[in-house]
This record gives sequence, C-alpha cells and structure tokens, in this order.
Amino acid sequence: MRKSTFPSRNDFQQAYANVKAPFSWPPSISTIIPHRIRRKLRSKVRSRQSPSSSLASLQTSYSPADTLHALRTHQWSFYDGQYLILIILGVFSLCIIPSPGALIKTAFATFIITALLLPVTRQFLLPSLAIWMWLIFFYACGFIPSTWRPPIWVRVLPALENIFYGANLSNILSAHTSTFLSIMAWLPYGLVHFGAPVVCSGIMFVFAAPGTVPMFAKSFGWMNLIGVAIQLTFPCSPPWYENMYGLVPATYAVKGSPAGLAAIDELLGIPLYTPTFTGSPMVFGAFPSLHAGSAVMEALFMSHVFPKLTPLFTVYTLWLWWATMYLSHHYAVDLMGGSLLSGVIFFVVKSKFLPRMQSDKMFRWDYDYIEIGDDPSEKGYALANPEGAAEDADEWTVGSSSSISSGSRSPIDETASWEGETLASHSDTEAQR
Repeated sequence: MRKSTFPSRNDFQQAYANVKAPFSWPPSISTIIPHRIRRKLRSKVRSRQSPSSSLASLQTSYSPADTLHALRTHQWSFYDGQYLILIILGVFSLCIIPSPGALIKTAFATFIITALLLPVTRQFLLPSLAIWMWLIFFYACGFIPSTWRPPIWVRVLPALENIFYGANLSNILSAHTSTFLSIMAWLPYGLVHFGAPVVCSGIMFVFAAPGTVPMFAKSFGWMNLIGVAIQLTFPCSPPWYENMYGLVPATYAVKGSPAGLAAIDELLGIPLYTPTFTGSPMVFGAFPSLHAGSAVMEALFMSHVFPKLTPLFTVYTLWLWWATMYLSHHYAVDLMGGSLLSGVIFFVVKSKFLPRMQSDKMFRWDYDYIEIGDDPSEKGYALANPEGAAEDADEWTVGSSSSISSGSRSPIDETASWEGETLASHSDTEAQR
C-alpha cells in the first residue's frame, strides 16, 4: 500500500518554528524588569494610593443590574415617600401640559426611566430629580385652569407688612430709583441668582465632604418645589400689582410685569425680562420668595463648608433681599417666608443626612471616612474601600443616589464590627441606625 506524501501537522509546526522573522520584536516589560522588582514597584504604588479613592469616586457602570441590586438591598423608610410625590407631580404635569403630544411625552418619560436605571447617569439624575420636577411643575402651572385655582389674596401681604414692620418696606425702597441702583439690584436678582446654584455645586464638589453636593441638590429642589406648591395654593399679589392696580381684587387674566427690571431692558436695548415675566406661569407667586429662599439655601450650605466666609454669604443674601424689594417683586414678609422655608429644610437635612466637614481635610479626595448628621449619640460613618474599588451601595436612600455605611462605633476603633458598604462620592446617603 502506497503511503501519502502530504505533510503532517507536526511537519508544519517544526517548519514554522525554524522560520525567523527578518526583524526582532522589542522585549516586553516583564522580560526587562525581573519579577521581584516589579512586585516591589507595585507594592509601593499601592501604598501611596489613598484609601479614600472609592469614597470620592464616581460610578462608571452601565449595567441596570447594579441599580436593581441597589433597590433589592435598600431598606425603605418614611423618607422614601419623596419619590412617590415626585412621580405623582410628574404624571400630573405631563398630563396638564398640552404640547408636545403624547408620543414625545412618552419618549421623555422613557428617557428618564432609562437614565435612572444606568448607574453612570443615575448618580447625577437621582439627586437632582426634585430640581427637574420643580422646573416641569412650575411650567405646568401656567396650564392649570383658573376654575381649579383658589382666589387671589391682594390685601394679606401689605397688611402683614404693616403689622410686622410698621410700613411697606418695598414701596419705601422702590420710591427712589436710579440707573446705578437698578444695575446693583439687577446683578443679584437677574444674573447671579441663576448661576449661583451651579457655581456653589462646583465649589462644594471639590472642597466639601463627599455626599454634600447631592444633599444640596435635593434640598434646593425640594425648597423650590414646596415653594411653588404654596404659591399655587396660596396665591398673593406682588408689590408691582399694588403699584399698578391698587388693592382691587385680582384675576388670573392679569399678565405679569417685570416691574423694576423693565429699566434693565431699556438700558440694554433688549427685551430680556419683559416677555419672560409677562408670560410667567406663576403671576401671583409672591409668597414665599424663591429668590430669597435660594440665596439662603446657598448661604447655609456654603457656610457649612466654609464657616469663616459666613459674613460674605450673609452680605450676598442681604444684597439679594434688598434687590427683590427695590425691584417691586416681593414684600419683606415674602423674604421671611422663603428664608424660613430654606432654614427648616437645611437644618433637618444637616441634622440627619448631611456629611460633616472635617477641619483637617481640604479636598473631597482627602476623606477616608465621613460622618453623618449632628446627633452625637447616633453616628453614621462611611469607610473607603482600601483597595480603591467601590462596593455595592444602597443608592436610593433619601440622602442621595447612594448610601453610606453606618455604624455605632468610631472608625478609630479597630476592633469594631462594621456593617454597611463603601460610599461613592456621586451621592450622599442616609445613615442607617
């Protein structure tokens, strides 16, 4: 029988093994550096890494399974009712707004749900959800039929102004106007007011304890959301209405007015504020003043982070208070209402959910652990993962989009048994007691 002369597989392997390339590959790092030296280098690099790397890290996961895991492990509490309120307001607002159509509204709702399912976007959307809902709800108020709304209070605020202060402070401050005073009032009321929340968030993200910015976003959003709800159920006329129409009963057919900001439009030669305030969806939203509430909320959080700069933040708040009355947009009692609302929300959040500042830490990346709340008998802590990898966290607590581990012992106690998970900086969290 004749043998086949076709080369076998072993023949091919031996032939290719003997073939040499006309060039030589550069030696790998593992060949140049011995294993023992590489191991020493890795140990030195890891020893220089701060254990707070996971504490100040952001979520990079795109897996919805991480979100579902966070929901399954979350310990639901009374404070989680906030999400039910936001869902109800969202459905109501989308139903009351006539345009765009149902298809676009459904697509928008699907986009929000998808963003909440992905951890990489949830860490930003969930803490700011109240802010977005406030903006949508405020816009939707312009489409609520007047037959659904309560009567407008015209005499209440001027009467309270005279009872509390003995005079109408808004009329006194706006009686004498000038170009210089109008510009000085326009700066905090028409410019700084809109950019201050973003600037404060950026500064606190760098210099405050991890978890502070999400708490600021939640507090800011809920303050404005509650304020709009009060304005809707307790509509009051602003000072410019009294200046234009007196104390005659008001109707919802009355258009808004830029009041003192009309001088800025004339000065700039651009209809910037006149069309905005004329078409406002909340014409009779004088009480409480959300401008004053926003300034106080920003001042309280910034004072929490930078206590030595409290006088500076106080001056800004007083400056904006004066501007609101000079421009005839609010009475002094409106300012007190908005400021009181912000103060109550801030001190509740500070006592239960806000991370404490540590005097020996300058940047967020310096924190090895955080402490939650003001009650010394109930301390919540979050420790960073020494390996630098963020563990699974409960991201649906009232504090923010992720939870912090908590315990009843100090982190200095090495014998303590810790329960909980590592905090990622993308959220602040509720300390579980």
